[in-house]
Amino acid sequence: MKSGKSNTRVRTGLVAALDVGTTKVCCLISRVDSERGADGNLKPRIVGIGHQVSSGMRKGTVVDLDQAETSIRAVVEAAEQMAGENIDRVIVNLSGGRHRSRLIAFEISIAGHEIGDADIRRVLDPVNMNGEKSEDREFIHTIPVGYTVDGSRGVVDPRGLFGERLGVNTHIITALRGPLRNLETAVTRCHLAVEDIVISPYASALGCLSDDEKKMGVTCIDMGGGTTSVAVFFDGELVHSQTLPLGGEHVTNDISRGLVTPLIHAERMKTLYGNVLPSVSDDQQVIQVPPMGEERMDEGSMVPRSMLVGIVRLRIEEIFEKLRDRLAESGFDKVAGRGLVLTGGASQLGGVTELASHILDKQVRLGRPLAIRGMPEAAAGPTFATCRGLLNYGLGHGTEEADMDDRTGVQPSGSIGRIGQWLRENF
Repeated sequence: MKSGKSNTRVRTGLVAALDVGTTKVCCLISRVDSERGADGNLKPRIVGIGHQVSSGMRKGTVVDLDQAETSIRAVVEAAEQMAGENIDRVIVNLSGGRHRSRLIAFEISIAGHEIGDADIRRVLDPVNMNGEKSEDREFIHTIPVGYTVDGSRGVVDPRGLFGERLGVNTHIITALRGPLRNLETAVTRCHLAVEDIVISPYASALGCLSDDEKKMGVTCIDMGGGTTSVAVFFDGELVHSQTLPLGGEHVTNDISRGLVTPLIHAERMKTLYGNVLPSVSDDQQVIQVPPMGEERMDEGSMVPRSMLVGIVRLRIEEIFEKLRDRLAESGFDKVAGRGLVLTGGASQLGGVTELASHILDKQVRLGRPLAIRGMPEAAAGPTFATCRGLLNYGLGHGTEEADMDDRTGVQPSGSIGRIGQWLRENF
């Protein structure tokens, strides 16, 4: 399957997106027909949707193929029934797999002739990037983030230009082969072909960021059930991504352990009463905590809400502090500017945007899925941003990627892979 392709084409017909997460599975089916909007562009519409609690997943990775297959099959069938048509292929996200994000630079000689498609393919060929092949990793994305012609930077599309040397800065994203293959297997067991795989932070960003935000620089944080992921955009391109194996599920586990209550009740308390900002009334407001091993809801202890808030705040603080440190270490914190968009299910906890603004020192907004015809109100929340982004990617509205023929698993290394050098040259 091709790892990267020109994603600027516009699809027609049915396009299906499948978000396989740690806590939920979602499928969106859209149709693009000949109807055009006022701007002359084709206007897609949602014709089918299915979603349910996921099974067989842990920290974004398939751990039980049978359970994962059952979850996927159920949501796809629900979406197909609503659409009144069957699909045979999907665009799916990858949340696990310890994906690795690298910016590398390479330059070739073009001997003064006009730059064409063959030159673009040659400069983007990872074989020529002085990298090392890795037996356990495969390409997910190869995204050119800027070209140079004879040292002149800022070239968006070099085709048709003349020069002696053509250079490119390319964003390479790889993932472990095992989790990738397990995800593909779970999907193909449902008699579906995997049309493309997109890492979750990239999909989430495509699903909720505006064009202006991507152009000026922004950080998008997707707070999922099993993972929290980051996508950094600058000048309209994805320039950095990483994933932290912590998410909303860990908050639920903390509540369950701290208050000694079943997970199902811990999740309910988190949803109904969870907040990361303490208030003066927290000590006066009490919450009923069903004990372990008891089925009756009226049994158990009563605890002040302040205990729940304290547990939730500690874990969310840990997530944001780790992200802050990792972004600072990567060098992309300043590149992204002060704009921050939070999305994903865990971002809906009370006070999360305020806490993120305080810890990360950025202006924060809650990211909801971009508007599209036919999207039901129930699917308009941050939980569906990833699936909406997968749809956007499939519809041809994502960032252009290099046209690679296969996943060769290259792991860039050496001096050309140093992010700091790229930053010094471009900023």
